Amino acid sequence: MLKIYNTDLETNQFEEIKEFKKGSWINLTNPSETEIKKVCEGVNIEEDFIRDALDYEEKARIDQEDDDNTVLFVVDVPIIEKNEENDIYTTMPLGMIVVRDDFFITVSLKKNKIIEEFEKRKIKNFQTYKKTRFIFQILYLNSSYYLNYLKRINKETEIAEYILKNSMKNKELLKLLSLEKGLVYFTTSLKSNELVMEKTLRGKIIKLYEDDEEILEDAITENRQAIEMAQIYRDILNGTTDAYASIISNNLNGVMKFLTSITIVLAVPTMISSFWGMNVSLPFQDSPIGFIIMICISVTLTLLVTWWLKKKDMLN
Repeated sequence: MLKIYNTDLETNQFEEIKEFKKGSWINLTNPSETEIKKVCEGVNIEEDFIRDALDYEEKARIDQEDDDNTVLFVVDVPIIEKNEENDIYTTMPLGMIVVRDDFFITVSLKKNKIIEEFEKRKIKNFQTYKKTRFIFQILYLNSSYYLNYLKRINKETEIAEYILKNSMKNKELLKLLSLEKGLVYFTTSLKSNELVMEKTLRGKIIKLYEDDEEILEDAITENRQAIEMAQIYRDILNGTTDAYASIISNNLNGVMKFLTSITIVLAVPTMISSFWGMNVSLPFQDSPIGFIIMICISVTLTLLVTWWLKKKDMLN
């Protein structure tokens, strides 16, 4: 999908346009081959700039063409993917291309809330022709979304723990494992984004303006806070998962011990009845109360075995 937006220099009006105009913002979301070629020919850039950002495994980095002042920024943005049971927290690359002093291009595989915030004009002091500020605003909003998603992960972890305390369910354990996996993705992506932002802050990639530099510094601060939160939540979740795995294993051992003890208790009357069911001479076989005597013996021996097992803590 290809969309072009522009902020009018005189009226400061933000609108969607159809042609490539200097100072405009070109947004590509899962673009087709035709759209890629159209943009590359329209703004005169190599297709690799766009294709690199569409690689799901692409890492956060900066790529610069010295001959035409075109710069590619790739950062990882947090997303939530849906499946049949749980929300899956993961990341995907977002490409930002500064084409000389003419155009600003964003490239992503899927729709994401960060770009939607700008499309819906929810960001203050946003103009398409202020490319440096645009990048920093995206970086800051990206860090903020990481923090919001981390808080959601922590909340979902608490809910899963509460359910597990009352009933051990595989569904909740799988939920914890999924959240832990999401935290691994977040931690790795946040550290990569930090390197990109720090490299940008040094001022050798694009021109920095004093008013905009503060936005980048705030973005770096938010990103570092998100890294710390992700690491803390990851450690807590890892410990929680291990603890519940041990509890489940211990409960299973307890159940097996109890069932074994019950089997032993039930084996006593079965064994006695088997002996007296043999076709040989046995005590009490001619007694009129022989059946009652055997019942009493079976009950007595069963109670003795039960008491002994209880004493050995085998029936708890």
